[in-house]
Amino acid sequence: MTSPKGFSEVQSETFNWEEYLKESGGEPAPETCFKQASTPPENTFEPSQKIEAADPRNLTSTCVATVIGAVGPRLRLRLDGSDNSNDFWRLTDSGDIHPIGFSEKNGGLLQPPLGFRMNPSSWPSFMQKTLNGAVCAPSSCFKQEPLGPRRNEFKPSMKLEAVDRKNPMLICPATIGAINGDQVHVRFDGWKGAFDYWCKYDDRDIFPCGWCAKNGHPLQPPGQKGSGAVTKPGRGRLSDSSTQGLNPTSRNSTPSRQKSPSPAPTPTMCVYINHGCNCGPYLNQQRILQLPSQYGPGVINRVLYDILKGCMECAFTEKVVYNLIPEGHGRVVISASHGHKTYTKRVIGVETGDEFWGLLDRLFEDLGCCQNLFSTKPLNNILRASSQQITDPISPTNPTQNAAGQQNQQRVYATRLIQNLSRCDAHTRLRRVRRLWILVHTGRQTQLIGQLMRLSDTFEIDGKALLLLNSDMMMKYMGLKLGPVLKLCNLIDRLRQRAR
Repeated sequence: MTSPKGFSEVQSETFNWEEYLKESGGEPAPETCFKQASTPPENTFEPSQKIEAADPRNLTSTCVATVIGAVGPRLRLRLDGSDNSNDFWRLTDSGDIHPIGFSEKNGGLLQPPLGFRMNPSSWPSFMQKTLNGAVCAPSSCFKQEPLGPRRNEFKPSMKLEAVDRKNPMLICPATIGAINGDQVHVRFDGWKGAFDYWCKYDDRDIFPCGWCAKNGHPLQPPGQKGSGAVTKPGRGRLSDSSTQGLNPTSRNSTPSRQKSPSPAPTPTMCVYINHGCNCGPYLNQQRILQLPSQYGPGVINRVLYDILKGCMECAFTEKVVYNLIPEGHGRVVISASHGHKTYTKRVIGVETGDEFWGLLDRLFEDLGCCQNLFSTKPLNNILRASSQQITDPISPTNPTQNAAGQQNQQRVYATRLIQNLSRCDAHTRLRRVRRLWILVHTGRQTQLIGQLMRLSDTFEIDGKALLLLNSDMMMKYMGLKLGPVLKLCNLIDRLRQRAR
C-alpha cells in the first residue's frame, strides 16, 4: 500500500487492541460482519484532483468535488461551490465517488451542492470554469466497492473501530451497544452517549478492530470514562482507576446503585474573530474574512481545535502554520497536508483559560499576526486602522498581486524579527531564527537572504549569540533536518564574513 496522501504521517501514540481487550474483557467483532475490503485498497489519489461525489446532505445529487487530503484509504472531499465547513470523508473504494464524466455517460447531470453559495442560475458557468484546466482523478484511482455481509451478524458488546461523525477525521474504539433489525448502535468507549449513533450493519463508517493499524490511519484512544464534557479531538487514555470494577459494555445502559462523584466542570470558552486585524505573513487575509464571527461558547479544547483548524485552513502553506503550533500531550489532535504526505500531532494540553490564551499568544507571536485577531470580545472593524497592517488587502482575483503582497509581508516581518532579536532571551531568539528559516525554506521569499545580508549590522548587535549557531545546535534545538541546516549554516557563514 502506498503512503497516505495529503493528510497524515502519524507520529502519535500507538493503541494496543490486544492489551485493551484483555483489560476490558471485550470481544472483537469478526471481519465478516463488516462491509470492508480484507486487503487495504491502494490510495493513488492526489490533492486538488477533481471527482464526482454524492452530496452527503442530499444523496440524490451528484456534484463536483475536490480531493483536499487523505489518511490511509480515506479521502477528505470538498464539494465545489460549498465551503470548508461541509467537508466530508469517503473511502477510496466507496460506491458514491466516480471519475469526472461518470454522470454524463450514465445519463445524469451534475448538480450544485446543497447550500450553493452563488446564484443557482450561475451553476453551469461555474462548473465550466471549475473544470476548465482542472486535474481530474484518473479512473485507476477508483476501487471496486467490496461486497457486504448478507445479514446483520453483530452482537451486543462486540468491539470495533468507528468514525466519530461529529468530527469525522477521527476513528475511535467503540462497542456495539444494541441491535435492532439491520441497525446497530455504536457507542464510543470512554464517552457518554453524546457521540453515539445508530447505523446500518453494512455502513462504511465502521471497521473491524485493527483496521486503522492495517491501513495506516490514526486511531484515537478511548476517552476518560464518565467524563462526557471533554472535547473530542485527541481523547485521553483510560486510567487504571477508571477501569477497575466497571464493565465497559454496560456502563451507560445499567444505572449504578452507588452515587458517584460528579466530574469537575470543564471550562468553556467563547473566542471572537476580529477580521480587521493584521493576519501576518503566513495567513491569507481573504480566507480570514471567511471565518465565522466567533468560536464557541464551547468546551475549551473544542474551541482550541476550531481555532487551530481555522488558522491552517487560512494559511498560504498549511504545513508552515502546522509547524508553528506547539506540540505536546494534550487532548487536541491536528493534522496537515504537504505534498504527498500527512502530518499529525498532539497540541500542548490546556485545561484553564490562562493556559488556553498562553498557547494562543505564543502562536500569534510566531504567526506575526495581531494579538487581537482572536479575542475575548468582538472589536469589530475598529482595529483595521490600528492593527499595523503591513500591506493593503490582497486581491484574491489577481495571483500576481497576491504573491507579491505575501512576499512584501514576509520581507517586513523578517526585518522586524531581526531588529527585535537583541531584546529576546536565548530561547525566544532560537524560535525567531527558526521562523526566519521557515520564510526562506518555503520558497516564497526569494529576497530574504539579501535582506538578512543587508542587515548584518543588526546581527552584529546580537551576533555573539546568533553567529555562534552551528549545525548540531540547529538540529537538536530547532528541530531542523540536515538539508535545511546546511543551507542555514551557509547563510550564517556568509553573515560571519560580512561581520568581520
